[in-house]
Amino acid sequence: MGTYGAPQRVLVRGEGAWVWDADGRRYLDLLAGIAVNALGHAHPVLTAAVTAQMATLGHVSNFFATGPQVALAERLLELLGAPEGSRVFLCSSGTEANEGAFKMTRRTGRPEVLALEGAFHGRSMGALALTAKQAIREPFEPLPGGVRHLPFGDVDALAAALDGDAGQRVGALVVEPVQGEAGVRPLPPGYLAAARELTAAAGALLVVDEVQTGVGRTGRWFAAAGPDGRVDADVVTLAKGLGGGLPVGAVVGLGEGPGALLGAGQHGTTFGGNPVCAAAALAVLHVLERDGLVERARDLGTRWAADLAGVDDPTGLLAGVRGEGLLLALELSRPAAPAVARAALEAGFVVNAVAPSAVRLAPPLVLTDEQAGSFVAALPAVLAAAAQEEA
Repeated sequence: MGTYGAPQRVLVRGEGAWVWDADGRRYLDLLAGIAVNALGHAHPVLTAAVTAQMATLGHVSNFFATGPQVALAERLLELLGAPEGSRVFLCSSGTEANEGAFKMTRRTGRPEVLALEGAFHGRSMGALALTAKQAIREPFEPLPGGVRHLPFGDVDALAAALDGDAGQRVGALVVEPVQGEAGVRPLPPGYLAAARELTAAAGALLVVDEVQTGVGRTGRWFAAAGPDGRVDADVVTLAKGLGGGLPVGAVVGLGEGPGALLGAGQHGTTFGGNPVCAAAALAVLHVLERDGLVERARDLGTRWAADLAGVDDPTGLLAGVRGEGLLLALELSRPAAPAVARAALEAGFVVNAVAPSAVRLAPPLVLTDEQAGSFVAALPAVLAAAAQEEA
């Protein structure tokens, strides 16, 4: 239906962090399907797990349980440091996960939900109501009501929204630890801790959207995790990197209260928790842990960001680098991101013009030092080509 515009290339195969197009040209994939292919392409462990599961049991209805489904739910609770009474709902995408979280906020009996300016939580109607970008909201209004967007990172504005009688109408605050679609913008230090304190005092849920940031992407299992690895929230949503390329998401209610908000018959999905996708997610989590890829994302991301920020750029286009782990953005001095992305593709690198003045880098977590360095080396020429296109 033309919803994605003209394809930039036709890709036919991949291996690790490389992809090839239909003309046989090779590209370094620094986007990973938008933070999805955590293990890169055609990873042998993931391939074997999916193949073996499909040869055993591919799909059953949710009138039944399967071993991979239960094991995945238990593993997610373990990684999150979840308290007793926590529960998991498995689905197929990030927008579906956030729809489930939105429905949980309605079950509080409070009609209002807070989100942040710059937020992106998905494109289905409920998730779109939580999303702040007017250009993608307007064609589908009226959206589900009761959502109010607060200034990004403003603790005082959040405190005011949760104060007094007005605060008693708020069922939840929904936040991303790093706003991916807004140009890779991390929340200011201390904001999440303040949000936890303020929502708890007001009796509102804190919903953390880790769809893009979770599963090791930012150099921690979860971007919102504290030093003990635990996420101090009421609800966490996951997807993208969790399945390593297969469609799987999750809504996790942390604790007895949030875990019980959705009861029998109040939510469902045909494909959520199917054994093939659950097996894929278990394989991804296993490899990330076995190969130390979460810690590697932290260490490589720190070095790579510094190297990128230090490149010699006579064009003046590169203003800085921001982000966490292997979720980074090149900050540009002017709105030239589409030109930079085109120049990068011509040079053999897949990147994303996520905002007019920001180019997103979200490579597979198996990216090597040499591969990361090749983009650093190529960046001056990429910027020069983009600047020439602008001229």
